[in-house]
Amino acid sequence: MAKKILLVDDEKDLVVTIQLLLEAKGYMVVSANDGLSGLEKAKKEKPDLILLDVMMPHLNGYQLCREIKKDPHLKNTPVVMLTAKAQESDRFWGIEAGADDYRGKIRKSSPNFFPGGNPIYFFTAGSLPEKCSF
Repeated sequence: MAKKILLVDDEKDLVVTIQLLLEAKGYMVVSANDGLSGLEKAKKEKPDLILLDVMMPHLNGYQLCREIKKDPHLKNTPVVMLTAKAQESDRFWGIEAGADDYRGKIRKSSPNFFPGGNPIYFFTAGSLPEKCSF
């Protein structure tokens, strides 16, 4: 059975792009467009990995991460924050909220949009820290 990833982000175009990349690698992807529906989906779907944006309606990514890590059924699920808030202080607060990793979103206009020129590598377990690999 394919590993399931929950992607929570309010940028619908980005969700579609990341979902297509991950599905092409054989992952099952479910998504939510705000923090509250992300929490509901996490409880319902029991994903193997959760990718979160920070700036979202209803619950922001930090709040959502804290709720996930408080839930006895979800607390061991790896959470990676994938966000435009890429300052060191933002990373601190993401890890403080319980995220297992914190990645800044790199826009298409950047020459480093996909490290190594490989979009799949950036969004697969091969690029995640050991705790988040599955």
